[in-house]
This record gives sequence, C-alpha cells and structure tokens, in this order.
Amino acid sequence: MENPVDNIIRNMKLPATPKRKELIQAAYEFAKKAHTGQKRRSGEDYITHTVETAVILAKLGMGSSTISAGLLHDVPEDTATTLEDVEKKFGEEIAFLVDGVTKIGRIKLRGEQEELQLENMRKMFIAMASDIRVIIIKLADRLHNMRTLEFNPPDKQIRIARETMEVFVPIANRLGIGEIKGSLEDLAFKYLDPENFEYVKNLEEEQYTQRKRHLDTAVVELKKELLIEGIKTIDIFGRAKHLYRLFQKLKRHDMDINKIYDLVGIRIIVPDISACYEALGIVHRKYRPLVGRIKDYISLPKPNGYQSIHTTVFGHEGKILEVQIRTKQMDDEAEFGIAAHWIYNEQQKRSLRNFIFGKKIQVPQKELLWVKQLREWQNDLGTDNAEFMEGLKIEFFKNHIFAFTPMGNIIELPEDATPIDFAYKVHSEIGNRAVGVKIDGKMATIDCKIKNGQVIEILTSREHKKPSQDWLRFVRTSLAKSQIKKALRS
Repeated sequence: MENPVDNIIRNMKLPATPKRKELIQAAYEFAKKAHTGQKRRSGEDYITHTVETAVILAKLGMGSSTISAGLLHDVPEDTATTLEDVEKKFGEEIAFLVDGVTKIGRIKLRGEQEELQLENMRKMFIAMASDIRVIIIKLADRLHNMRTLEFNPPDKQIRIARETMEVFVPIANRLGIGEIKGSLEDLAFKYLDPENFEYVKNLEEEQYTQRKRHLDTAVVELKKELLIEGIKTIDIFGRAKHLYRLFQKLKRHDMDINKIYDLVGIRIIVPDISACYEALGIVHRKYRPLVGRIKDYISLPKPNGYQSIHTTVFGHEGKILEVQIRTKQMDDEAEFGIAAHWIYNEQQKRSLRNFIFGKKIQVPQKELLWVKQLREWQNDLGTDNAEFMEGLKIEFFKNHIFAFTPMGNIIELPEDATPIDFAYKVHSEIGNRAVGVKIDGKMATIDCKIKNGQVIEILTSREHKKPSQDWLRFVRTSLAKSQIKKALRS
C-alpha cells in the first residue's frame, strides 16, 4: 500500500528536496497520531481528509510549510493536541497558519442574526488579509469536504453547498484559482439545483461526444500547422466547459446549446508571449475567425490576473470552436491563481519576505498589492459590518473593468463604476475638483456607467474644491464614498 506522503510528494509542483520531504513526513506522522481512532462520516479514518487537503495544496504549487499546515489544520480543533504542541514541534510559521485556519473554522458563516453573520464574514476576510495562505488552505479543505458531501444529512448538504457558492467560490475567483472555482461551483450546483445539474450534465456529455471528432481533428491540424511554421508548442489539447459555467451561459442564450460556441475548445500552450501572437495568426490562417470574438487578455488581463488570448473560429468542417492561446506560466496562473506565484518565485529565486504579526512569512511579490489593498480597505471602513460586506461584494467579488487615463494608464474599477469613482481612483484632488467628463473624446454625464476599455478624461476646475453631496447616491467604490464624506466634513 502506498505511503500517503508519497502521493503528496508526487503531486508537488516545487522540487521535492529531502528537507521538504522530511517536514511533510513529520507533519503526517504527527497528524495521524493526533487523529488516531477518529472517523469521517464516510467511515474512513479522519487522516484521509487532511491527506487529501495536503494533496490539493501540493497540486496548487504550495510549499512544504503550507502543505504541512494542511495536514495539521484540524489537530488543535478536533484532538487533544494543542496549538502549543504544534508550535513546539514545527515552529512559529506552521503554527501561525494552523491557528489561522482553526479560527476561520470556528466562524459560523450563516449566523441566525444578520449582524452576527456580517461580523463573522468580516473576521474571515481580516484573516485573509493577514496571510493569504490561510485562505488557500481553507479552500483546499472545503474542496475535499465538498467531494465527500454525500455522506452528510440533506439539510446540511444544502447549507454547506450554499455557503460554498456564496463565500468560497467568489474567494477562489478573486484569487484567480480557476480549477478550484470551477470544481466548487460544479459540486455546489449538484446539491443546490440537482434537476438542472443532471440536465446540463447529460446535455454536455451528449454534445461533447458529437463534437469530439471535430475537436480531435482540429488539434491534429493545428499541431501540424504550428510545427510547419516553427512555433514550438509545450502542449495542445481539447477541453470541455465546467457544468455550472455552461448552465450560466445556457440561461443567457435561452437554454439553446447551439448558441454556445465554447462548449468545447482547444488550448495551445507556447513558450513565450511573442509565440502567443504568432500562433494566433497561424490559427486564423488555418480557420476563419468569427468577427468580434477575439479577446486579448494578455495585453489587458482580467482583474484577478488571468491572461490568455481567446478566439472563436470555424474549425474542421465549419464547426465552431474556441481556441485559447497562452504561455505555461499563464496556464498555471489560470488554474492555480495566486498560488502559482510560489512556484515561479521559487524558480526565479526572487521571493520577498514580509513581516506579519512579527513573523517572517514568504509572500509572492504579485500578491502584495491585493493583500495590502484588502487590509487597508477593511481598516478604512472601521467597524461598520454592513458597509464592509456591501463594499466587499462590489470591490472584490463583482466583475471588474479596466478604463484608461488620457495618458494610457490603466485604472481598475468594479462593474457599474462611474467617472467620479474613476476620478477618486486617480487622485482625491481630481475627484474633489471634478466638474465634468469626456469619454472617448466626447462629453458625458458624471453619473454614467463606464464600459471596459474606455478612455476617461476628468475635467476639473481650480475654483471647484468640494464634491457634491448628491455624488454619494451614485458612486460605487468605497474609496469614492469615503473621500467624498471626508471632503464634505472638512
């Protein structure tokens, strides 16, 4: 029988050095001893859950400290072994992560009173701001719990599935962890709407079988074309859409599967960015593209960091399919999100040390801005839980757009943001002195909704030094609201 630790090591993205193996093995032995005699509802030994959590973390590219914390995450809460015992054996960093996960585990996300629920949600996101790895461990823990949800009573299945869809899916999305987001959505969908789940599942299986022949032929043809043109491909393969995402698209298209162009698609992985654009030209030379269906997320990434080129083409025998073109790093980041930065920091030997609660914690460079923004933002809002949660839904979980200054600088905003939100994002003085706006060179109203990719020019006046009270009615961002209130008070 395979040693569970070997399974964890085999799935690691980072090099499995002797030191890392030794740490993970020690954490496994410690957790196994602590959980001795404990069983899951499925009848399995409890340690299987912590091992599966650790495997998910290894697949995400997390380091040995985070994987070990994943193995130990239920020890202080569910056994006689204390957090002090964990710290004595494994040190401050791992104990800090285990403690963070334990605290989140105590948060009852669906409190009986709305105020209690808001306060608990707030605590969760403060924990998230302290060290993002705490939330990544919690996501891995939740994913395995969702995979074994069938062993829970029906009422608990619904409660956990709803909590997963409302809380953990948006977190995975904001962290850019596409694989976990898609898996959590599908697993929650199965319990929240079983009738539509079965309908979409059967529909996809039927359609995928019909379209697979054309997909396989297109993969062979494109591989051949790219080889002839001297474009090295790291990988090229077909993929199917996640069920819940397919259901969302079907609802937008009157449940007509024939209107869904990206049910099946091809992903092309190439070595670098220039090869992405060269490959796009070759794909379009081979297959005619659909007008208006080319999306360049490389030059203009999604707010969660997602990068790729998407194009929809008339493939083999005129069958429509989507082609995604990206580098290996972009693909890893699309699947593993912020977690992927640990892999690339390790490879580039450019890790950054950040001091959190007096402890040295390695944090990927690309993560710092997001975490810093979340921490500052929740501090700015003081103790107003309702405002915190409303802002959280808008600022972090709502779809985002990019707009440009006349100089070409990119400003990221939530959907439905207005020119006044844009002005305050550029500078508080520009917001306070705003008197009008030009969008793509034309005059517009200051309360209109900005669209993705527009160029926004804020018109200001030296005489105008104070915002209008009326602006509070239509601005969307917490930053704009707080700056307007501050200026009005002064």
